[in-house]
Amino acid sequence: MANLIYSAISSLDGYIEDRDGNFDWAMPDEEVHRFINNLERTVGTYLLGRRMYETMMVWETDPNLAADSPLTQDFAQIWQAADKIVYSKTLTSASTRKTQIERNFNPEAIKQLKKTVQHDILIGGPELAAHAFQSGLIDECHLFLTPIIVGGGKPSLPDKVRLELELLAERRFGNGVVYLRYRTR
Repeated sequence: MANLIYSAISSLDGYIEDRDGNFDWAMPDEEVHRFINNLERTVGTYLLGRRMYETMMVWETDPNLAADSPLTQDFAQIWQAADKIVYSKTLTSASTRKTQIERNFNPEAIKQLKKTVQHDILIGGPELAAHAFQSGLIDECHLFLTPIIVGGGKPSLPDKVRLELELLAERRFGNGVVYLRYRTR
């Protein structure tokens, strides 16, 4: 059975973007990017909200991004090889291959997906992930804490959810980013 993993790059005070919607401070350096690439090799399916999909689709639609370095080329290949399910009430078509659009998050469909796919499922975007947290579907959290305080913005974790976690792994990077891997109990 596949794991459903929530992964996020967050400020130290718990935001994925600041009050103005900026997340330039979250761009991983080479060491962190390589680590993320290696983590995401196990992912066979991405579950994304519309905004996260529009942010990430450039890994397939902008060839200049992949051509930037062997590291970015590697991530583009990982991204393009995976299936993508985008949850949106407004998006009418996908700009990437291997992508389907769903109008509503269906917990039962995700339970079935977890049983039938061979590789892990990564859920991106805190608003979509909140539905999965509230439905008890998240198996692991992969959090990258960036050494910055942004003072507000979009929270990386949902409100009104209580969930006990077990620390499985941790790593400190040279740039001060800390990776924390938790399993839900």
